[in-house]
Amino acid sequence: MGTKAITPEKLKKLHQKREKEILKWEKEKAKPKKSYYFAYLVFIITLIYATDEIASQIGTLMKTEIANDLFTSESSVGLLDILGILVVPFQAFGLLYRPLADRWGRKKFLIINTFGMSFALLVIFLSNNIFLYFIGACMVQFFIPHDMHVVYIMESSPTDHRGKVYSSIKFIANMSVMLVPLLRRLLMTEASEWRLVYFIPAIVGLVTSFIALLTARETDSFIESRLRYLHMTDEERIAEQKNSQNSQGGLIPALKFAMKHKQLRWLYITSSLANLGFIGTINYQVIMSYGYAQNYVKNGLFANLGKEVMNAVSVGPVTAALFMFPVGCAVSQVIMGFISDSKGRKAAAITTATNCLLAFIGFTIGSNMALNPYIVGFLCGAFVGSFYSTNDVIIMMIGESSPTNLRSSTMSAQFIVTAIGVAISYVVSLPLITFIGNSVTGIVSFALLVPGFIAALITLVSKTHDTKGIDMDTVTGCEWD
Repeated sequence: MGTKAITPEKLKKLHQKREKEILKWEKEKAKPKKSYYFAYLVFIITLIYATDEIASQIGTLMKTEIANDLFTSESSVGLLDILGILVVPFQAFGLLYRPLADRWGRKKFLIINTFGMSFALLVIFLSNNIFLYFIGACMVQFFIPHDMHVVYIMESSPTDHRGKVYSSIKFIANMSVMLVPLLRRLLMTEASEWRLVYFIPAIVGLVTSFIALLTARETDSFIESRLRYLHMTDEERIAEQKNSQNSQGGLIPALKFAMKHKQLRWLYITSSLANLGFIGTINYQVIMSYGYAQNYVKNGLFANLGKEVMNAVSVGPVTAALFMFPVGCAVSQVIMGFISDSKGRKAAAITTATNCLLAFIGFTIGSNMALNPYIVGFLCGAFVGSFYSTNDVIIMMIGESSPTNLRSSTMSAQFIVTAIGVAISYVVSLPLITFIGNSVTGIVSFALLVPGFIAALITLVSKTHDTKGIDMDTVTGCEWD
């Protein structure tokens, strides 16, 4: 079949549209930057990152209470995870939406995502039934994978300090998660009042999105990349679009590009292996709650794992432990940035993966022995923080191994590949937790996370290359082939 010819009138409109867009980006590029703009941008991104971290963690920090409130079964956590699987398609839609930032710019998606996450928290706060809770959860899962604030950090930070800036912002964002246990203590007199904790983070996030609308600018890297593309002749553009390396975004071009280049291919595989233990990162509060509860029953403090013991655990040691959770998270993640800039990204990923294994083992043992909740909470945070730090370093390496015109897309496509590890995590864990009960969550998580991270460490060491010092404006992705 032949290709329909473009009429002169349509071609003229296309040229006019292109010229209009060129003028738009040239005007944006010419805007003078205040001397303090970078510090101001860091402040804005920190607020947005804090909103993202709270939206990402709050459901997990409240999981036992949510599960036992929405479901009355002894396998309530498994049932809630099944509900979580129904939310996954919305996360997939979010991944299809993310590459649009390579075509339309970073700023508008930064604002939309922040507003969307915050509004989703407000919906859950207002939910009085499982259907409305499900709608809110779908909205959260649609917006949180986008991580446009991460792209902003990478494209706006000085090359030699990119890791430190990133980890410092994430340190503060993680510490903001301490708002959740604080609100638990202030607002919850019993486990069923968990919805109250959602209100304040929702309002803070909505205000933050408005601040970003007024103060954030488009990144210079995107403007330069987009102008280069727009200044091409029609013939150059047609020729370039046949090469996925020069595509202006899109998941399929990004996947094709990644599979052709050794560095990106192995980073995707490593990320997938690391996510075999994903189930542990969404059930750590359950592991903690049932660890303490089982210890209480074993020592004769309660007769069985009923509502009485779970309520005592929720408002007692678990809330106390969760105060130290963001501290453990923040400390484990800030270390990553300084190692990343001094020793390299690869060394940072190896360090965080090792920390994840050791902290998870300590957290699991501590919960089941009912050790001091502050120690258990710190180890829990260190485990979760190190888990996500490992993924963050890998994502950073993916971004630094990709050309600007495909950067957001390759970072999105990575989630499609790592979904294989997440899917295996769910397929193995859900039947066991659903049919045996919530109390086996810790054992199942251990059996998945430990071998997954060991395998990820092996591929990190043997198959990937460091990206420290890469020029984000000139990298092509072919450097390691």
